[in-house]
Amino acid sequence: MKRRIDLLVVSDLHLGTYGCRAKELNAYLRSIRPRQVVLNGDIIDIWQFRKSYFPPEHMKVVKRLLKWSARIPVYYVTGNHDEALRRYSPMRVGHLRLVDKLVLDLDGIPHWFIHGDIFDATMKNAKWLAKLGGFGYDLLIRINHLVNAVLLFFGRPRMSFSKKVKDSVKGAVKFISDFETTMADIALHEGHAAVVCGHIHKPRMGTIATARGTVQYLNSGDWIENMSALEYHEGKWSLYVHPEPAIKPQAARQSAKPVAARPELDPVARG
Repeated sequence: MKRRIDLLVVSDLHLGTYGCRAKELNAYLRSIRPRQVVLNGDIIDIWQFRKSYFPPEHMKVVKRLLKWSARIPVYYVTGNHDEALRRYSPMRVGHLRLVDKLVLDLDGIPHWFIHGDIFDATMKNAKWLAKLGGFGYDLLIRINHLVNAVLLFFGRPRMSFSKKVKDSVKGAVKFISDFETTMADIALHEGHAAVVCGHIHKPRMGTIATARGTVQYLNSGDWIENMSALEYHEGKWSLYVHPEPAIKPQAARQSAKPVAARPELDPVARG
């Protein structure tokens, strides 16, 4: 049975890139029944888009989101990787609304939804550097994709190069901290009690204190490194993190074939 939630927030899917975990994303989307959806930026990666690469699993995500938009409100908030859509914003087609930012009143509390890239100093002052970094990130993800394929072949868990860099490099940690503080400051300046963003691929729920006061900070993460989403239901926020698929070592795969060919054996023994 599908879980009912009042509001789903996902961001940074980066459909059309090698790093997108579309298979897992589809499994998650099939398991829920939201009343409304906020797509909080970088849904389709126009920066890295290639006609030669848009797998069926990626298209399934698009079709499911469009299917939802035929019957429930779906807000598409533009991000930096899909900033080409900003020239058409705001726009509405049925229940699908394209916006650059959004304010929703959730149980009397104004929540400000924005991707967050326009407050990123690199994006604002050196877009060419940001795009160069985007291509470098995509290359890192491609290499990581190959490494993970080898790890999974031998029954080892996946690893994320980019996540390790963000968690261990002092400059990256400071950037994330500065980004969160900036988002909180601007939210308070605009009169919002909560800010919901994406962009930095760092899922988080918490309260940030600034000179202006405190604000609830929520980041939906991404579907490349963290496979995360924000869910709002019955007045409460929760952070969803999709589980990694079970790993079957290569040795177990090889032994599975002869066992399957011997029906007299207990099928549980195939492990």
